Amino acid sequence: MDNFIFYSPTEFVFGRDTEAQTGALVQKYGARKVMIVYGGGSVIRSGLLARVEQSLQEVGIPYCMLGGVQPNPIDTKVYEGIDLCRKESVDMMLAVGGGSVIDTAKAIAAGVPYNGDFWDFYIGKAVVAEALKVAVVLTIPAAGSEGSGNTVITKVDGLQKLSLRAPSVLRPVFAVMNPELTYTLPPFQTACGVADMMAHIMERYFTNTKEVEIGDRLCEGTLLAIIKEATTVMKDHENYGARANLMWCGTIAHNGTCGVGCEEDWASHFLEHEISAIYNVTHGAGLSVIFPAWMTWMTEHNVDKIAQYAIRVWGVADSADKKTVALEGISRLKTFFTSIGLPVTFKELGIENPDIDRLA
Repeated sequence: MDNFIFYSPTEFVFGRDTEAQTGALVQKYGARKVMIVYGGGSVIRSGLLARVEQSLQEVGIPYCMLGGVQPNPIDTKVYEGIDLCRKESVDMMLAVGGGSVIDTAKAIAAGVPYNGDFWDFYIGKAVVAEALKVAVVLTIPAAGSEGSGNTVITKVDGLQKLSLRAPSVLRPVFAVMNPELTYTLPPFQTACGVADMMAHIMERYFTNTKEVEIGDRLCEGTLLAIIKEATTVMKDHENYGARANLMWCGTIAHNGTCGVGCEEDWASHFLEHEISAIYNVTHGAGLSVIFPAWMTWMTEHNVDKIAQYAIRVWGVADSADKKTVALEGISRLKTFFTSIGLPVTFKELGIENPDIDRLA
């Protein structure tokens, strides 16, 4: 195990009707004016946005609104938000939605106090030294952005989809998590979230670092919980217990817990970012295509770790032929993805002739 520093200050407020506490939490963390960031119409139709606004009004916190964040969030919305924040003297971002909304809010939070272009952070030209506070009311368990300091944005000019990691300043101060808010998610969106959180774990699990048994067991146990609860949720959309466990799995998958003390990978995510940037596919669906293919390729590099995964997560019988064991585990992963309605090939993803040269 490598040396590490683990810092995770986010307050998680979990359970039924917890969105009613949003205003009190905003007040607790010292906000004077809030920008509510949200996506499409679902938070409006469900009444969630109105409930969040009411909670702010009850404690007398003024706010402004920035809607219209799209999946695979783009830089133009970030620039719009930075301008509005400065105009309105906002000091806290309140993201009401899933990963795209939270990532947009984080990018705005970093950009407001910075004198240059916020994109400088994403291309490594500058380091985030300060940011507005970020808070979350989560509606989609998937990205884990409610507990991480990470954000991913696509630059429209050139279709660069890049990630930024700034855990010391961009981890949310609090995250409100009501599993009931996920009942209305379409099955495909639920499945994409499952693939995303599994990928977050596997990016950490498939490490070259030795002697990380605690990390391995955390990863394996969380993967087993996701597989079990995803199977339940796909049959019973309003099963609170399964939804609750799945929502918390998404947080654990990406708040850093599963990766302490090890070198992480992230090749599969970087590969998928190019696919979703160019073809605008859902991130989780792209990952369900990329990850098994990457794992198959990597059996030539570290077959023992993939065989361990096959045995411990998918129940493949141990054998002296580690590659056969590893490939069977990968096959079972693909079967699981297929069973919950996810693609496992470019064709199933809707890309008949991928431009491999451009992706590369």
